[in-house]
Amino acid sequence: MTTRPGDVLRSLAFYIAFYGGTALFVFVALLTLPFHALLFRTVVEGWAAWHRRCVTGLLRIKVITGGTPPVGSVLLAIKHESFFEAIDAPNLLSHPGVFAKAELLRIPLWGLAGRKYGLIGVERDRGAKALRAMLTAARALIAAGRPLVIYPEGTRIPHGQRAPLQAGFAGLYKLLDLPVVPVAVDSGPCYHRRWKRRGTITIRFGERIPPGLPRDEIEARVTEAINALNPET
Repeated sequence: MTTRPGDVLRSLAFYIAFYGGTALFVFVALLTLPFHALLFRTVVEGWAAWHRRCVTGLLRIKVITGGTPPVGSVLLAIKHESFFEAIDAPNLLSHPGVFAKAELLRIPLWGLAGRKYGLIGVERDRGAKALRAMLTAARALIAAGRPLVIYPEGTRIPHGQRAPLQAGFAGLYKLLDLPVVPVAVDSGPCYHRRWKRRGTITIRFGERIPPGLPRDEIEARVTEAINALNPET
């Protein structure tokens, strides 16, 4: 697609506003962390809300949500096309815990704030010890009644393409014994590029899938549901 001058100008304004605001939000979040947990949570979720305002106000991207967001402990399997849906999770759900690449938690200051909010580091190559730590963190969030978010493809997938789910998804589904709500997203064409484009991002919550299904069935149902907004390829 051809990059238009307006795309460049809007993207530059977005980068300045969002990343400049991010530095401020991280500073304030860490300042409040030792003293007031609810205020810390409010600041972190304010960062996600600031991102959404920058997306809609500066990039002129409209965000449409369909279906019913779940309440309580459930595993949300979200299509991953860009960073949009990763940053936007607190706007969609009440105080979610999020499975995230462990390297994100190593970002100075931001990683500490993310870990304290409820990001769970995923280290695929670290063996049983890392898995136990991940499950311990996840079960603590479940005990608090919080929803868990996972991006089961493991990385960003270009819009219009389907990728096999990472093996760890089915394992977590079995070990955590939670229902799954698949979420389709089509953020790629607008957001997954240096110069972002005007347009519409649709987020669609699917039907709840019960726990305890065989691996082949849960993977097939989740793959079909999270790709509901993709064109046939």
